[in-house]
Amino acid sequence: MKTRDRRQGIVLVHTGEGKGKSSSALGMVFRAAGWGMKVCVIQYIKGQWQTGEQKAAERFDNIEWHAMGDGFTWDTKNPAQDIKTSREIWEFSKEKILSQEYDLVLLDEINYCCGYNWIPGQEIADFIEQQKPAWMHLVLTGRNAAPEVIAVANTVTEMQKIKHAYGQGIKAEQGVEF
Repeated sequence: MKTRDRRQGIVLVHTGEGKGKSSSALGMVFRAAGWGMKVCVIQYIKGQWQTGEQKAAERFDNIEWHAMGDGFTWDTKNPAQDIKTSREIWEFSKEKILSQEYDLVLLDEINYCCGYNWIPGQEIADFIEQQKPAWMHLVLTGRNAAPEVIAVANTVTEMQKIKHAYGQGIKAEQGVEF
């Protein structure tokens, strides 16, 4: 594994309407962990329920996992609480990034927070440009990535939905969706 002084940290954004944003990012989490890198996963929207990825991460001593969201919020009944929770998670995320303990940090579904105007995209972009350690890899997922965040990222992928099982009446399946 490259030492931090020889590594170029990459900022990746996974956005779009299609499935696979978090799944792709979690693939990178396990890839980095497999190389012995220290990884931190911070989930913005997903609630406290157990997922297969979280269960798998428990087998690694170099993956730290934080599911901090209040659950899916597109039909929220309490937007003030959603904003408060998102701001708290963002402050926690900045602390983790600035601690310099991690080689890769995943901010899972943070882009939703920008899309809902809970955290300004410019604030996130400024933090990335001015404070993220140069050697650290940072992955941001979720629909509606802010243009400012896209502008500072090194790699941006937009997942395009062609069709999804949910549209056929198939609910989330264990091992595929969670």
